[in-house]
Amino acid sequence: MKIEKYTFGVGDRFGHEAVAQLRVFSQLLTEGVEVIPVWNKSNREHTLIGTEPESVLIAVTEAVSSAGWSHPWHIDADHINLNTVDRFIPSADFFTIDVADEIGKQAALSDVDIFLNKHPELIGNLTVSGIDKHFETTRNTISHVLQKYLKAVKSAGNVFRHIKQRKTNGEFIVEISMDETDMPQSPLEFLVILAAIADEQIPIQTIAPKFTGRFNKGVDYVGDLSQFTQEFNDDLAVIKHAVGQYGLPETLKLSVHSGSDKFSLYPIIHQALQRTGAGLHIKTAGTNWLEELIGLCAASAEGLGLTKDIYLEALEKYDDLTAPYATVIDIDKRKLPSVKEIADWSSRDMVEALAHEQSNPRYNMHLRQLLHVSFKLAAKKGATFTDLLKAHSDVIGQHVYENLYRRHAVPLFLGK
Repeated sequence: MKIEKYTFGVGDRFGHEAVAQLRVFSQLLTEGVEVIPVWNKSNREHTLIGTEPESVLIAVTEAVSSAGWSHPWHIDADHINLNTVDRFIPSADFFTIDVADEIGKQAALSDVDIFLNKHPELIGNLTVSGIDKHFETTRNTISHVLQKYLKAVKSAGNVFRHIKQRKTNGEFIVEISMDETDMPQSPLEFLVILAAIADEQIPIQTIAPKFTGRFNKGVDYVGDLSQFTQEFNDDLAVIKHAVGQYGLPETLKLSVHSGSDKFSLYPIIHQALQRTGAGLHIKTAGTNWLEELIGLCAASAEGLGLTKDIYLEALEKYDDLTAPYATVIDIDKRKLPSVKEIADWSSRDMVEALAHEQSNPRYNMHLRQLLHVSFKLAAKKGATFTDLLKAHSDVIGQHVYENLYRRHAVPLFLGK
């Protein structure tokens, strides 16, 4: 399956906000830009909440019908591997193959030799249009890259073929995720990775590399903006080169993971896309759940009370909740509101602390990150939580829409 030029991951962990999310993409169409929604939900999220992948398809299908959305849309089996993919195959048409666990594992020497013998063009003086630096490489240089990444690429090939054999009801989109590793891939490493993907005959549509800086959950980017600019533009150049050199799909594009709330990056990304004509996939799943909490607090005293209860339980279970996300959160516990402080907060206090308006002095990025990773506490409340979502769907839906449209889509795709 060929992917559309602009796709936007809008995960909906509790399955209630797809209609509000579709309003964003309908509005973008009136502005002359087609952006296609992708509902992504990982195996970990399904496990924590107690849902099955089919539930995403059911909720989105109903929303698409209700909203009258006549353009494409996709369901992403997010961050799957060979151990977790099977439960997603009947309902997903987009598979994010996560090979992070295989990065750095030594590839078979015979596989390394086969690659080196097949790709003499990677050895010597190497140039990539759009990158000023020339690369002087040797067989040993490329071998070193292969020792870190070739096994991961072959693992992705195994997962792709596993899906292909079992996905009997249609075509599907393939993404490969390499962002959860220690260091960003250099342009040379990225090119070798793409050559290896072509050798595996994976019809890859998007790839998520690692970028410099912190892509923490639910908060803005922390890092050197000039370095990110260089890396993003270099990666675009490498993809264009690899498509021409290795016959990869012309629709191949970059994917930015943990892309929600990275406001300082959106102008950079927009400028790069306008300059090159490249496409983009970006994932913004977690911000939706936070807008549900904000909407609940704004809508009713009961919603505020429930949010406070979730926060207080999150303080008690801090280590358990944050451990799985240790690499993508930076919380200073000293800056979290105390039990006594939170008890006196009004609806406005909570909304202003939690909403991602960085100019507001009450905004608290530490509170926001903790609640971001505490969604399973809401799931444990069952109907108490979901009934409130239904009762205040209009208010919550407006918050979801405003957040995705004004803070995310407008700077990314309209450049405003």
